Amino acid sequence: MDKPKIQVVTEKSIRLLQQNQYTFEVDSKVTKTEMKNWIEGFFDVEVEGTTSSRIENRSRKIKNKLNIKFTNHKKMIVKLKKNYFIPFFLNQT
Repeated sequence: MDKPKIQVVTEKSIRLLQQNQYTFEVDSKVTKTEMKNWIEGFFDVEVEGTTSSRIENRSRKIKNKLNIKFTNHKKMIVKLKKNYFIPFFLNQT
């Protein structure tokens, strides 16, 4: 099951890691419940809640020649219960 497309790494998403919240870009058809179940099953953690927001269509011209259209997608923020974490996101030094 390929629910999350990518991990979102922005200044805000890095700040949210301190609050045990993880940001993913997902397909626009994925529901909060599906994402919650996928995260809990794949990472063996407990999810406290999810927040989603749609990112609208946008197009971009490259060198005044190409019009590239980006499809709708969602950004989903998943908050884990206390004492749970996703090791992939940790910065181990």
